[in-house]
Amino acid sequence: MPPVEDIQRQMHGAWRMMTGRRDGIRLLDISVDGFWNSFFAIVVALPVMLMAWVPVAGDLAGPGASFAVRLGIVIRLALVDIGAWILPLVALAAVVDYVGLRDRFVHYIVASNWASALFAWFMLPTSLVRLFVPEAADAATAFALGIFLASLVLSWRLTDAALGKGAATTTAVFFGILFASILTLFALQDILRLNPE
Repeated sequence: MPPVEDIQRQMHGAWRMMTGRRDGIRLLDISVDGFWNSFFAIVVALPVMLMAWVPVAGDLAGPGASFAVRLGIVIRLALVDIGAWILPLVALAAVVDYVGLRDRFVHYIVASNWASALFAWFMLPTSLVRLFVPEAADAATAFALGIFLASLVLSWRLTDAALGKGAATTTAVFFGILFASILTLFALQDILRLNPE
């Protein structure tokens, strides 16, 4: 795992890119090691993701379910979310030469991974509410929707800063990754039988 200082620097760089400051890309490690180390962003996001999975597992398992049943659902939720994080990036890697992004692929992956960790932490308040104040779940859902919509805008700006190829290419990549993520999410939920009855 990269040193804490490196993680903080790169998350700060991703944040600068999301807020329209293209110089944030200079704070990213775009070496080969930096590319692979950026996937440790999943580990950085894991605590807050776990807090989101626990109440969902409780809802899916139903009242009176055993710890083992709930744990099994949490593991399946983890597979879904991590799959929806990684598999669209793998798909992009498969076509990167055909879409003319080879020179900016590493920049995008590194920035995207650290930004995804930030987005996970942005959801911390809603996860805490769902976990500790379940009766306020509707308010938490509305707040989460607002964060999600804001994250779409920030993610587009990050994509633009990382690729540096203009608005048309940015928009195509942004919606391609978004569509692939949603498709992967629903497919894995179906495969792992996480759809509510």
